[in-house]
Amino acid sequence: MKKVVITGSTDGLGLMIATALIKQGHQVVLHARNHEKATRLKAKLPNAWDVVVGDLSSFEATTSVADQVNKLGHMDSVIHNAGVGYRESRLIKTKEGLPHVFAINSLAPYVLTCLIQPPERLIYTSSGLHNQGEPDLSDVKWQKRAWEGFQAYSDSTLHNILLAFGVARHWPNVYANALEPGWVATKMGGSSAPDSLTDAPKTQEWLAVSDDAQAKVSGKYFYHKALKSHLRAADDPQLQDAYLALCGEISGVRLPK
Repeated sequence: MKKVVITGSTDGLGLMIATALIKQGHQVVLHARNHEKATRLKAKLPNAWDVVVGDLSSFEATTSVADQVNKLGHMDSVIHNAGVGYRESRLIKTKEGLPHVFAINSLAPYVLTCLIQPPERLIYTSSGLHNQGEPDLSDVKWQKRAWEGFQAYSDSTLHNILLAFGVARHWPNVYANALEPGWVATKMGGSSAPDSLTDAPKTQEWLAVSDDAQAKVSGKYFYHKALKSHLRAADDPQLQDAYLALCGEISGVRLPK
């Protein structure tokens, strides 16, 4: 039995992953953006271990989520699933002045990684659109570029691979990997998405709890439980470290060594 945290588990893939792991007998900590959603989520999955609450667009709330998890004790796995899509047609900023997409998709997984007691396994959700992500990190706040929601989302999925691979290098005792679930018919993906919704959560489940040798690796990129090619720029240790340093500068939280 594993203890697993899943961010963004009120609906979509997060809810599917949580449902499957609970059925398998694992202790699952759910995450909701606010208390109203948490109450509804607990009613859906009454056998969940607990629900942590916090809006990941807020640095203060993200820090609180980490504190809530740590109070529950050491976790075996953390699945970073929470995210927003590419349909934001205008630049929406958080109260810290960060683009909404960057704050939730990119910075929040970094902050949670830094502040939650390191588990045995870290799973980061990316997308095939990371191949269109911008490796140039000079304008992650979109202060110079004209806003493009699609590009911002693509950038964030590349950021999650840089985070996974950087953590894998710096934390050799942790299995840290990234994956793409496919373009599937969730709220984010839209009803016309062509990939298998049934298969979409299986890689996350597998990486979080399986004892298969193929799952107990680090610094890899997966699609449907198999290794998949990724943008080669993500393999650059200097780019990984530049991204970690940038997140540390923006958040004021440094990745523990």
